[in-house]
Amino acid sequence: MLLELGVGFALGALLIVYARSGGPAREGPVFALGLVVAAMIYVGFGLANGAPVRSLVLESLGVLPFGLLAWLGSRRSQLWLALGWAAHVAWDLGLNAGARAPGFVPSWYPVVCTSFDLLVAGYIVARVRGSRR
Repeated sequence: MLLELGVGFALGALLIVYARSGGPAREGPVFALGLVVAAMIYVGFGLANGAPVRSLVLESLGVLPFGLLAWLGSRRSQLWLALGWAAHVAWDLGLNAGARAPGFVPSWYPVVCTSFDLLVAGYIVARVRGSRR
């Protein structure tokens, strides 16, 4: 589990570095798009691994609230993006990990995604708070 957490942290750090590389104006769109992609990855796992239609519908519907939070984060406040990334942890662990995990999601993925999501959410909050000072 520590390996998976470390991988997620490292990948989250890479996303942050990439988002920062284009300057402050680029960060929001990168994090917004990333949030939607993070939600769509579960749909991709379902399509690739033969998930039942019910699971595909549920995972597809899950993209909607994360898309809304991404949109709000792009238009209103990046704190909506931070909320979206933090809420995605509930999706990772509540729906796709442990005893309730569907068979189409690799067992390691929700743990990787959790540390990724928390790092990105924390960075966005720190960035917003720092810009207000």
